[in-house]
Amino acid sequence: MRTQTPRRVAITGIGLVTPVGTGLSKAWGNILAGPSGVGPITKFDSLALGLKTQIAAEVKDFVAADYMDRKTERRLETFIKFAVAAGKMALEDSGLSLDPALQKSAGCVLGCGLGGLKSMEDNHAILLGGRADRISPFFIPMMIGNMSSGQLAIELGLQGPNYLVSTACAAGTHALGLAAQLIRDGGHDLVFSGGTESVITPLALAGFNAIKALSTRNDEPEKASRPFDLKRDGFVVGEGAGILVLEELGRARERGARVYAEVLGFGASCDAFHITAPPEDGGGAIRAMEAALKDASARGVTPGSVDYVNAHGTSTDLNDAMETRAIKHVFGERAARIPISSTKSKTGHLLGAAGGVEAAFTALAIYNSKIPPTANYEVPDPALDLDYVPNVAREARIKTAMSNSFGFGGTNGVVILGDPASWE
Repeated sequence: MRTQTPRRVAITGIGLVTPVGTGLSKAWGNILAGPSGVGPITKFDSLALGLKTQIAAEVKDFVAADYMDRKTERRLETFIKFAVAAGKMALEDSGLSLDPALQKSAGCVLGCGLGGLKSMEDNHAILLGGRADRISPFFIPMMIGNMSSGQLAIELGLQGPNYLVSTACAAGTHALGLAAQLIRDGGHDLVFSGGTESVITPLALAGFNAIKALSTRNDEPEKASRPFDLKRDGFVVGEGAGILVLEELGRARERGARVYAEVLGFGASCDAFHITAPPEDGGGAIRAMEAALKDASARGVTPGSVDYVNAHGTSTDLNDAMETRAIKHVFGERAARIPISSTKSKTGHLLGAAGGVEAAFTALAIYNSKIPPTANYEVPDPALDLDYVPNVAREARIKTAMSNSFGFGGTNGVVILGDPASWE
């Protein structure tokens, strides 16, 4: 039970490693008007392995040596490298100086879905070859998901609460909501949060193919991720990281920080329905959105306040239909007038990193008054009739925005961000 007025939570730094670019400026520019991050898989020979899907959204411009020494780089899985790099970028972007006193209380809460799957595949192959003595001594630290938050804490000296949230595709959003609560209710002034993932591997692609979740539009990879479009045929696996610096708003203003957005509300729920499929009526998504709105209502937010929704928008038949129904239920007749877009149309689905990256894009949309488009929206689905911001970014004053994430296991997370000046 709260005994005092909750403190306000500002986003003051953003670090991005994405299939459309590494670094805030490049990633944001390309999400607005650049090319798709989806292309043929280059990490392995997908055709030779007999995979139905031969496309993915790979990070193409990441240089680990720009963010860590060679010794450290060799000991880390890719998803951990992404988290460290994005965290360092976010710190630099925030303009913060991490003095010893601040480091002692600064926290880190990240999301990750599958962790070091590549390390598991590689070391398992070594074991099956009868060479148990050749298993890397760094195998376990490279594999476990919490080493992303742990290594970022080591690199930056963060000695406060350190958690890894593993709730599939909702992980990054859940991490952000929990991190905000540490500041709002827990008395911490600074928390790094977001998500990271890198599982473009043979086993992951084969597994997602087995449940018929992936697009097989191999001849047109740049058009494969097409949320809400009638011809959508599955999602595209992506990789990357999105890390945000969350800071108590008063402290941020006192030091003259740039504030991209404020975290106004967080909601979570479970479908309790199916291991991979959402319920058709969107009940779990509805409860998560309504919970986030209720949380934000303490600041005066209502469903009528929301100016933009960054949708989960995976480009799968079931999700896009369910999410559209859920948005209609929550916002009623006003749903048709709310711009809704899915940045997965360019980045692919970053799984456990999706929530962090998409929250970053949502904050940038608020700060820059620009709504990212839903790329590849070519053939409207008669059953999906909302404003999906097709193909071209849109200028818009955004007072309040919602970012949705829904994961396997029926786990749902929603954050509401806003322009702090609008909610004084």
